[in-house]
Amino acid sequence: MKVLQKMQVKANDNFNAEGVTIAFLGDSVTQGCFELYKKGENQYETIFEKRNSYERYFFDILSVIFPSVTVNIINAGISGDNATRGAVRVDNDVIRHAPDLTVVCYGLNDCGFDDNSVRRYTKALETIFDKLSAAGSDIIFMTPNMMNTKISPHLTDANFISVAEECAKKQNDGFFDAHIDAAHELCKSKGIPICDCYSLWKALYSGGVDTTELLINKINHPTPDMNKLFAYELVRTIFKESV
Repeated sequence: MKVLQKMQVKANDNFNAEGVTIAFLGDSVTQGCFELYKKGENQYETIFEKRNSYERYFFDILSVIFPSVTVNIINAGISGDNATRGAVRVDNDVIRHAPDLTVVCYGLNDCGFDDNSVRRYTKALETIFDKLSAAGSDIIFMTPNMMNTKISPHLTDANFISVAEECAKKQNDGFFDAHIDAAHELCKSKGIPICDCYSLWKALYSGGVDTTELLINKINHPTPDMNKLFAYELVRTIFKESV
């Protein structure tokens, strides 16, 4: 990938070569959101801990393996965002920064219960990919984590429980799988590399791991430690795609 080549050149010629810019476009997980809490009657807020976001862990890994290379990170994640809105804001929030690589991660807020939802999701992703490609950015599609598969006993607020019930239905009844499968097919048709974190979460679940308890809000936000999985898998994907 272009981004790895530029890092290699910069490492060998720090004075004359330019650094790299890597952008992340996505939702609350990308932004660095964790627990949810009730602020008031029907008012809910998210705890932001950007130091524990996967893009920060990713930056830390690059700082170890390429200590002299300047890496500019653009975090364009927004809590509550979906691919449809991402397709609109990608120009202003990402492309104007001329990233060498853009990591796109959507799905959690895109999933519905019918084929129209899948079509909206993939159409929006295709628009994002086409815009980034035309702008000259390398692209990696990062599949999201799983949603909850059960109602955790840690949830006590009625509204949180209602959201968890809906998300568990999407996860357990195959609706989320259908969206991720469609995204895979789109990426395959366009030759876009996939950092397949979703399959890793599914493997954990199949292996008997209680993946719901790996979600800090018990619905859809991974714990800080599980965000490390995204970071390591992304680094591995970049090197794999550059061989």
